[in-house]
Amino acid sequence: MMQSVVDDVEQFLTEVSKEFEGMVDVVFDASEAIAAQVQTTLAPDLEQRIDEFFDPILEAYLDCEVAMIEDTVQPVVHTVEPMLNNHPACVGCHHYHGQVYNGVMLVCGMHPYGWEGEKCPDWESTWKGQESGE
Repeated sequence: MMQSVVDDVEQFLTEVSKEFEGMVDVVFDASEAIAAQVQTTLAPDLEQRIDEFFDPILEAYLDCEVAMIEDTVQPVVHTVEPMLNNHPACVGCHHYHGQVYNGVMLVCGMHPYGWEGEKCPDWESTWKGQESGE
């Protein structure tokens, strides 16, 4: 009688195992089908949305990097450009602007057309640690 119970339990567990194996195969096939459908339906839209989300961030990062480069070269630009623009009193001055607006150059805020003499009274060094224009 004990052997009969063991055989029946073994047969029951074998059937459950086969059924479970069949269910796993069905679930696996269904999940593959769902994944394929999601990829064909949502992937292009998802990629576009990701691009829309990250493009402004990337653009801001690159703009920031360009601004950092401009800030880094600013002392060199402010030192060299006045010589090129015939404003020797402005060479190396922190206040030098040197931008053209409507065809008129704005040299600096204190002296919009530049200082005519050799030494500007408002001259401040672009380079840290340098006190005067000498």
